[in-house]
Amino acid sequence: MARLETSRGAVEYVPLHEFAGPDQIARLPYVVRVFLENVLRHRGKGATDDHVGLLLDWPNTATGEFPFFPARVILQDFTGVPTVVDLAALRAAVARLGGDPKRVNPKVPVDLVIDHSVQVDVFGSKSAFARNVEIEFERNRERYAFLRWAQIAFDRFRVVPPGAGIVHQVNLEYLASVVFTSGDETPLAYPDTLLGTDSHTTMIGGLGVLGWGVGGIEAEAGMLGEPISMLVPTVVGVRLEGTMPEGSTATDLVLAITELLRKHGVVGKFVEFFGPGLESLTVSDRATISNMSPEYGATEGIFPVDSQTLKYLSNTGRDEGHVELVESYTKTQGLFHEADSVEPGYSELVTFDLGALMPSLAGPRRPQDRVTLDDLGSRFRTELDYFRGTAGSEVRLRRKQEAEPAYTKVALNGDSAELGDGSVVIAAITSCTNTSNPTVMVGAGLLAQKAVEKGLTVGPTVKTSLAPGSPVVIDYLTTAGLIDPLESLGFHLVGFGCTTCIGNSGPLPDPIAKAIDDNKLTTAAVLSGNRNFEGRIHPQVKMSFLASPPLVVAYALAGTVDIDLTTQPIGTGRDGEPVFLRDIWPTSEEIASTISRSTNPEDFRKRYGEIFAGDEEWHALNVPEGELYSFDPSSTYIAEPPFVQDTTEDAQPIGDITRGRVLVYVGDSVTTDHISPAGSIPASTPAGEYLIAKGVQPRDFNSYGTRRGNHEVMMRGTFANIRIRNQLADGKEGGVTTYFPTGEVVTVFDASQRYRADGTPLIVLAGREYGAGSSRDWAAKGTLLLGVRAVLAASYERIHRANLVQMGVLPLELPDTPEALGLTGAEEIDILGLGSLEPGATIDVVLRDGQDERTIQAKARVDTHAELRYFREGGILSAVVRDMLKS
Repeated sequence: MARLETSRGAVEYVPLHEFAGPDQIARLPYVVRVFLENVLRHRGKGATDDHVGLLLDWPNTATGEFPFFPARVILQDFTGVPTVVDLAALRAAVARLGGDPKRVNPKVPVDLVIDHSVQVDVFGSKSAFARNVEIEFERNRERYAFLRWAQIAFDRFRVVPPGAGIVHQVNLEYLASVVFTSGDETPLAYPDTLLGTDSHTTMIGGLGVLGWGVGGIEAEAGMLGEPISMLVPTVVGVRLEGTMPEGSTATDLVLAITELLRKHGVVGKFVEFFGPGLESLTVSDRATISNMSPEYGATEGIFPVDSQTLKYLSNTGRDEGHVELVESYTKTQGLFHEADSVEPGYSELVTFDLGALMPSLAGPRRPQDRVTLDDLGSRFRTELDYFRGTAGSEVRLRRKQEAEPAYTKVALNGDSAELGDGSVVIAAITSCTNTSNPTVMVGAGLLAQKAVEKGLTVGPTVKTSLAPGSPVVIDYLTTAGLIDPLESLGFHLVGFGCTTCIGNSGPLPDPIAKAIDDNKLTTAAVLSGNRNFEGRIHPQVKMSFLASPPLVVAYALAGTVDIDLTTQPIGTGRDGEPVFLRDIWPTSEEIASTISRSTNPEDFRKRYGEIFAGDEEWHALNVPEGELYSFDPSSTYIAEPPFVQDTTEDAQPIGDITRGRVLVYVGDSVTTDHISPAGSIPASTPAGEYLIAKGVQPRDFNSYGTRRGNHEVMMRGTFANIRIRNQLADGKEGGVTTYFPTGEVVTVFDASQRYRADGTPLIVLAGREYGAGSSRDWAAKGTLLLGVRAVLAASYERIHRANLVQMGVLPLELPDTPEALGLTGAEEIDILGLGSLEPGATIDVVLRDGQDERTIQAKARVDTHAELRYFREGGILSAVVRDMLKS
């Protein structure tokens, strides 16, 4: 242990240079240095000298595992509620088995930010924010009271009330410390690290903080002091060269990087940015890139601590004494990057030229599908057949004729407006990705100001919204005089939370919704978010494009995505002359000067000084009491989950899977949104029927996301996405499948219950990138509750694979796609050798189709011995209960 003197007093730290020379430390990637410090600090407390050696010898040690102990955990309410429900269930289970329920308590600080429950019900008026918050409380009172109980019942657990901001922006601007300290007399200093129950936790990598998204079940283990088992990391270095050209934005940059890294292949790897282009990127720009790490597949995209980090900490109102500590500690430890720093070695190297950026969007259904501004109209036409559900060889011969958009007239407020294929019906400035960046937010305001001056307006068929991730955004937009022009175009404040990006876009006006349904129109959403998977943004909006906030305003003005804004006018000015995008696009100098005069560290200090306070509604909640939560059997929001109700003191042996049946057979790029939707609950679905049977009217369904505390709703919602394409559904779209004993096509939930009654184990077949997208633990929990014992996929996204193991579901990796291997999904399947399973083992999979039988081999994606233990214990939650009883 060493000692460092600062203006705030002395701190102790674990010195890296005592275990390796400065040159050896310098050659390690930044992320490996942070892991090394973490292991050194926990030697004798879960980590060993062998673990230290693995990291010191990087990259020569290509394999091996080591423990990681995060400094803290961060949650949002969609994923946080089921996490806290699990903790309450763990307390109940420990108590039933004779243990002390208080043992179930966070061992590290936990912050939960309520940000995912506000919906855009009201828009286009100054009262929108207040009314949406009011409706949010009406819908979620029981959930919020439960979280208030948790705040009292658990130690080291804080809750940020609704309306305070988006979790990742709050983390970036306030919660993250870069250097963490613990202890009183002489505090121990170490790098701030975290796990979060949202895949975009990675945003904090822009500040030089190592943190990434996990499922709630893994976060629970981290809260309770369980180490996270890590494989020796593969680190991809991305050399940034040049500077961004005039007119480009951080959104253009991240969409291009997402496209590049998806093609390179970084799933499950760490991405580290370096090079001469680094110094030209602000922390806000970097955070935009780090935020979308899940979109390019990386565990984390991280930037080193440097002068930009220190500048950002000061500009966002952090204590100057702490900023000094960050600088002193990171420089002393060899964790501070300077222009003449030694270039680390990397597992793989990619180069990106900032100067080659072009204005871009991404869509219409995946974040990595980048399209340049001039090509958007063409992309729309190309995709139209697919979204009409008419793609096929016969149609392609008639493509030119078939792809012509359809239009109709719609009556709105006494006026008539045109609506058609490609019409923009949602234009949302939303999401942590971009609203944390003053450059693009001020850019959107300036573009709106210029558009208003020209006399441009937004048509009545566009649902507009402004949902920044922090009230500070409104502060600086107000100071800059940009709120009025944004409101003139309909971009009124609707909430401080994750709205459209998570599917909380709210209903479309009735005439618009009816016109879309009656005419089967393929309309579009343009949003400044990070996700645009099918069915996510709005069930009636088939195409969704990610764009920078200025482009969101631009496409709201244009009213359509069937346009080339580089050559076609965006509209007609009050003088009757055409107005082009280039006429109203703000310059970099205009944006920079506006930011300089409108942002102030005092705004951050004021806003965040009262972030935990809450309003009258928050304090008026009827909060339950006691260390054990009393689950109400009649509740449709909060129910005791079954995962640990029947946990015994000893685990049962794992048996082989015999005569299994395929419940669902899906193709490539199936996301956790497809597996476990977060948006609206249709009344005709099993979840909707369950709620109606419980006396809940459809208007009060809320969403799948807000119902995650009730397993009865969530398992009925598993594989119920309206856009999922199951190859066992006889060509139907949505949550249906074939029940093979009778050949009937029924809902996935109904089929699972019939198979359960038959005693038939179930299997999921999937293509590549299975489980892409959000860190949605219910995608694994729901899979388990439907009776699925194993998933056979060509490849997995990191978080979902881990979640399956942690719930006791076996992920097996096929040598190719099921289609290429000749699987139909009608086979009976045996999976053998599970009693002697080892990490990464080759498993025999026996396939029987009638009289034909063959065996293929698959790789068990139980990657570490810690994961193997969880799998053998029947899941991580049961393992935690048994650990507590034994200790």
